[in-house]
Amino acid sequence: MKNLLTPQEELIFKKLNTPVKIQNFLDILPMNFEKQGDTLKSPRFVLKEKNAHCLEGALLAAAILWYHGQEPLLLDIQSTRDDWDHVVALFKLGNRWGAISKTNHAVLRYREPVYRSYHELAMSFFHEYFLPENGKKTMRAYSKPFNLKKMGTDWVTASNDLWKLSGKLDNSPHIKVLTPKMLRFLRKANRIEIKAAKILEW
Repeated sequence: MKNLLTPQEELIFKKLNTPVKIQNFLDILPMNFEKQGDTLKSPRFVLKEKNAHCLEGALLAAAILWYHGQEPLLLDIQSTRDDWDHVVALFKLGNRWGAISKTNHAVLRYREPVYRSYHELAMSFFHEYFLPENGKKTMRAYSKPFNLKKMGTDWVTASNDLWKLSGKLDNSPHIKVLTPKMLRFLRKANRIEIKAAKILEW
């Protein structure tokens, strides 16, 4: 892993030696609004271009965690067709799970390592996951932890967009969170939750 990085990249990776530091770095990294078209940049090109969207941020976080000896794990949260999926990088402190998240919104953010399972952690996003237009709750499934080691190491430094990796993540095993009966009885977010969800960082 270390021999993949330039001296400048390794300096950044070495400095970001805790999940909190990684999250703080992602928070000040400008949002990638993909104004020139869809992107899925490698960690190298996120650092080079100094912006990221959620999956790009998760990949960078996973790469840095891997550098420091953790498994490079992603958690994919799937939504309804009228909303966006979200991806976070998973980490563990002892036997508890936490998550690093790049988002432009007030919700779907960092998770402290207090969760006993990745299921518990994934479900902590459920009530925050709604459309700000009408409060409709949209989280429908989450992936099992997706270990980026299975993708080799090219994803860390690739110059091309990582669409193959994205496809593998989308098609990996996912766990549905709602039965048809649960779906019928969902309560929409109320106006104060909707108002809070409209706060943007960038």
